[in-house]
Amino acid sequence: MYKRWLLKSIPPQEQIQRLSEAININWYLSAILIQRGITNFEEARTFFRPSYDQLHDPFLMKDMEKAIARIHTAVESGEKILIYGDYDVDGTTAVALVYSFMREFYPNCEVYIPDRYAEGYGVSLTGIEYAEQNSFTLVIALDCGIKSAELVRVAREKGIDFIICDHHLPGDDLPEAVAVLDPKRRDCSYPYKELSGCGIGFKLAQAYSKYRGIQKNFTGYLDLVAVSIASDIVPITGENRVLAHFGLKKLNEDPSPALRALKEIAGIRNELDVSGIVFALGPRINAAGRIAHGKAAVELLIAPTIEEANDLAEKLNLKNEIRKQVDSDITEEAIAMIEGSEDLRSAKSTVLFKNTWHKGVIGIVAARCVEKYYRPTVILTESNNKITGSARSVHGFDLYNAILECSDLLEKFGGHKYAAGLTLDISNLEPFQRRFEEVVSSSITEDMLTPVIDIDLPIQLDAINWKFVNILKQMGPFGPENPKPIFQADQAFVFNSLSSFKDRHVRFLVSQEGCESVFQAVGFDLGEFYERLARRDPFKMAFTIEENTYNGTTSLQLRIRDLNFY
Repeated sequence: MYKRWLLKSIPPQEQIQRLSEAININWYLSAILIQRGITNFEEARTFFRPSYDQLHDPFLMKDMEKAIARIHTAVESGEKILIYGDYDVDGTTAVALVYSFMREFYPNCEVYIPDRYAEGYGVSLTGIEYAEQNSFTLVIALDCGIKSAELVRVAREKGIDFIICDHHLPGDDLPEAVAVLDPKRRDCSYPYKELSGCGIGFKLAQAYSKYRGIQKNFTGYLDLVAVSIASDIVPITGENRVLAHFGLKKLNEDPSPALRALKEIAGIRNELDVSGIVFALGPRINAAGRIAHGKAAVELLIAPTIEEANDLAEKLNLKNEIRKQVDSDITEEAIAMIEGSEDLRSAKSTVLFKNTWHKGVIGIVAARCVEKYYRPTVILTESNNKITGSARSVHGFDLYNAILECSDLLEKFGGHKYAAGLTLDISNLEPFQRRFEEVVSSSITEDMLTPVIDIDLPIQLDAINWKFVNILKQMGPFGPENPKPIFQADQAFVFNSLSSFKDRHVRFLVSQEGCESVFQAVGFDLGEFYERLARRDPFKMAFTIEENTYNGTTSLQLRIRDLNFY
């Protein structure tokens, strides 16, 4: 698939020179820092040296004092507290963190995770009824609840108070809870707006400890926070970057029994980064809620011993294997449906429905269809006599607004620019398919329908060495809004050792006109370029730099993102 290369603007030479001299690094590294808003010595020091004192006072968050006062009242009077959270990674890590924290000083609390299939996302009537039947008078809702005004009102009528800890965008009406902790509230002056749901739970625990004067070492929870930040795809900036930095340190050096067990079962031997969490740990935690019940993930995440964690991780891993097979089978069916229809092949969007598709994996299938066809995609199935689905978008296209224009055909929907969920009546399936295609066709551009590679800088390969890479690594953790730098090498050529493996990938030694350096380069799913590479045609190469360890030896390797031939 053809990709557009977008070269970021290169900062003024004088500005680059000033920063290079101030912090004693080379031109390329200074340019990358300036592109990311780091322009002087003090900003660079803060960026390169994350510290705990960069974390904000939790009481700056609107309603935090109310939340802590209500929890304190519940603890002092012996009330039953229900810790309620979503079934995805962010929700289950948030519940595990707050429950583990509470249990250290208060035994009268319990965990509740809604059933994806019977209850759906977020606060449910079933959950409120469970709280009522079991005499819970306080619910702490994590990673959900900001749009549950009506259900919170129902709970209040039953004598159940809510503290909502959410990070999603609020609607026009906030729930009438005891406290609503959400930095995205218009009236919240908390300095950082992009915490994960687990991050909000962390701030709640921090605040309660401060209120009670509890001397607590919170580093023990930061591996959970790092897993949530990576898996929920929140920006790796500001406070999130600090939390992710120390969370990854904990995850790599001294993880909790649960995360140690998950790393072991995933075969992770090298140091984990954000990407490693996304591809190795996140799917295994998510598998509980996708295939069975999300509470199994919490049971693992709060496991007190490595023996218990190993047993629970093994069960979760089996669910993940089932999940992989199910999503592979459904993806094949979805692709066959598209290829079998001229209308679907030529459309600007994809909307597919089959009533037997597994609700737990349709979001993954939507993402895989976007990878293959690169257009806004909605995958739908039947659940509880309704049609329900997940949607994914492409770079630059606002999926949420497109779905909003179809809202009269929907019973409920939610999400953001690039991912959403929706529910509709079976009678509205075909009208929704037509309307969504009309909306997308009228507003999407050809550029949006072409995958993009954002390139930070052109570079000479001779500039890449261990010192360069060691400084580059300190710019991490990499992720949304702080991506791993992508470089462009012009006039590159195959130096030697071209090979193809698994009929899909290429590997060779690469050099560049006018340079002495030679590096191993690997391109996954770039087998289509093998013949041109074999002819030794010169090319432009978009790539990232990584470390590759083989037989105990570590070397620098260039991971090819795309090639353009002259």
